[in-house]
Amino acid sequence: MKKFFLLIIILFLFYYIFLKLPKIQSVAYHPPPIPKLEGILEPNRELLKATKIVLEEGFGAEDVETDLSGNLYAGLEDGSIIKIHRNLIIGQLLENNKVIKIKPERIVNTGGRPLGLRFDSYGNLYVADAYKGLLKIDFRNHYKIEVLSIEADGVPFQFTNHLDIAKDGKVYFTDASDKYSQKEYLYDLLESRPNGRFLMYDPETKSTVVLIKYLYFPNGVALSKDESFVLINETYRYRIWRYWLKGEKKGSFEIFYDNLPGFPDNIRTSKDFFWLCLFTKRNEILDKIHPYPIIKNILSGLPKFLWPKPAQYGFIAKVDANGNIIETLQNPDTIEPKFIIITGVKEYNNELFFSSLYGNWIGWLTLEANPE
Repeated sequence: MKKFFLLIIILFLFYYIFLKLPKIQSVAYHPPPIPKLEGILEPNRELLKATKIVLEEGFGAEDVETDLSGNLYAGLEDGSIIKIHRNLIIGQLLENNKVIKIKPERIVNTGGRPLGLRFDSYGNLYVADAYKGLLKIDFRNHYKIEVLSIEADGVPFQFTNHLDIAKDGKVYFTDASDKYSQKEYLYDLLESRPNGRFLMYDPETKSTVVLIKYLYFPNGVALSKDESFVLINETYRYRIWRYWLKGEKKGSFEIFYDNLPGFPDNIRTSKDFFWLCLFTKRNEILDKIHPYPIIKNILSGLPKFLWPKPAQYGFIAKVDANGNIIETLQNPDTIEPKFIIITGVKEYNNELFFSSLYGNWIGWLTLEANPE
């Protein structure tokens, strides 16, 4: 194994010196040991119980949202916001199909890359668009798109990622990186520098303020049920932050969950807990090269097919308000229906919808009713 790594380093050095300069100037990062998948984290196949809704047109539903009637919405790779009418899905489910095909309705195109989606209490759809910033889509005005925010403190957003909306209309959202765009997010991973921010947009003052600076790819955002705090996933540090909105700790923040077994993506509030998407397991090779900036710098200049690959794994965790994982839904296999690399999740009426940045599908799982 040591000889293998030595050979890789020699090849990297040759490429670096004679062929191509690196794309980044990284720093060392020493990840914590990878948690073992045992106990509550033990692999299971619960996700295989879900129905796969295949999108006949469109790819890359990074996040999934529902309206009050249970219709589904998602943002696609080509900039489209789609709607899937619930009655169309129910009609096919009555036939007991595990895989159904739906042609979604395209209602609007942002011209960018829509990621996080949330409806406000007035039926407006707010969108964290990776390229266009924080947007609002007015459903009552022919899906008119309004750009709400594109920068904070004079620094433009490069990668608007996810959001949640409080009852008072304030929007809490993330700019995953103010340096790298959505197509360059792997450079941010290798560089190991805190290029991200957690922000708040106030619709009354139409202003955006930075709540936390220097985050390592802040991603999903979720308000607690009582809105006393908000959670922020920090993808490239395998952890979740809690920012206090009320009480004695108001305005302060702390680690909510540290050393996750995978890369946290989006997170969603549900009842008195949160649904957390881990888009893949931790990567042992990546963790081993993180302490060595020169290797990461050289790697950044190599073709991406030579980079460490994410495991083809499906992983959703249920996390309680105290920061404990209390249940997991997994798909450790690549057998059909291949619910893997899950990035978005939403619970509606005891049904769990989940989606993938790298898929043409949305999963639909009926949850077991909790005894009252």
